[in-house]
Amino acid sequence: MAEADPHMTDSLNAAGEQISRRGWKRQALVLSVPLLMAVGAVGYYLANDQYVSTDNAYVQQDKVAVAAEVTGPVIDVRVRENQQVKAGDLLFRIDPAPFRIALAQADAAIAGAQVNLTELQTEYGATSVDITRATDSVRFYEQEYQRQAALMQNGFTTRARLQAAEHALNEARSALANARAEAGKAQSKLSTGTAVPGINPAIAAGQAQRAKAMLDLARTEIRAPINGTVSQSEKLLPGMMAFMGVSALSIVASERSWVEANFKETDLEDMQVGQPAEIRLDAYPDLTLKGHVASIGAGTGSEFSILPPQNATGNWVKVTQRVPVRVFIDGKAGRQLIAGQSAHVRIDTSKHGR
Repeated sequence: MAEADPHMTDSLNAAGEQISRRGWKRQALVLSVPLLMAVGAVGYYLANDQYVSTDNAYVQQDKVAVAAEVTGPVIDVRVRENQQVKAGDLLFRIDPAPFRIALAQADAAIAGAQVNLTELQTEYGATSVDITRATDSVRFYEQEYQRQAALMQNGFTTRARLQAAEHALNEARSALANARAEAGKAQSKLSTGTAVPGINPAIAAGQAQRAKAMLDLARTEIRAPINGTVSQSEKLLPGMMAFMGVSALSIVASERSWVEANFKETDLEDMQVGQPAEIRLDAYPDLTLKGHVASIGAGTGSEFSILPPQNATGNWVKVTQRVPVRVFIDGKAGRQLIAGQSAHVRIDTSKHGR
């Protein structure tokens, strides 16, 4: 049997070793990829374990429903939808004619009360004169009665004259009592109560009526209570009837915005008020806002719903509840924020609250 060629044997051995090395590398690569992925996943988890996040979050802003404080037809509308207004700007006007008439009626009532007061004062002055006259009459008839009584004792007059003098004295005393009663009645009409001391009640009532008429007249001009953006004003048109207490439009206050983030109840274990938050808006992907936890809701969203999901039947299914967390935005947003915009909120629960 012929001997093998040494060179060929060495070549075969080298090729086998090279194949073995390639297999080992391939196996090492196959094993290292999932290992690296596992290590990366663990590292990412440990690096982000202190964060909780949710995309069930929405921008919120104060909204004020503006309603008329008097009822009447709208005669002028000064704003349009999405218009920026400042506090005190005129929004719309209600027909002031009926309220001007009410003001004139109040002025007439005050004037009538003043005339009546003058008549009462004159009447009271007249009763003073009557009292003085009746007092003089009583004094005169007392002297006449005493004179007739003295003459009667000496026999120089008749009993009829004495009785006539006594009767005249009684009538004078009755007249004085009546005059004093009329004076008391007139004085009571001029008196003022403790609620409005020093002012005749009729005049005070007229003044109160006039103040209300002036207030109602001023309320025919409805002005913006805050700075913001006009919303829901398309239904406000000249000629429509504005009713007291019924919202005619709304103003969204854009100066103060926050995010209402609904977190799972399982995310609240380490959450505290004051912890920093990162906010991203779907409308502005490149914008990142800084904020902080302002408050944590006192109840879950379902707790305040009209029909709570809890029931006593056998088809109950446990669902992780959501708790509203209010996150205030720190500083200026740099972009226009719109109430209801979708947001993503991430909170660092490793920080201590304040």
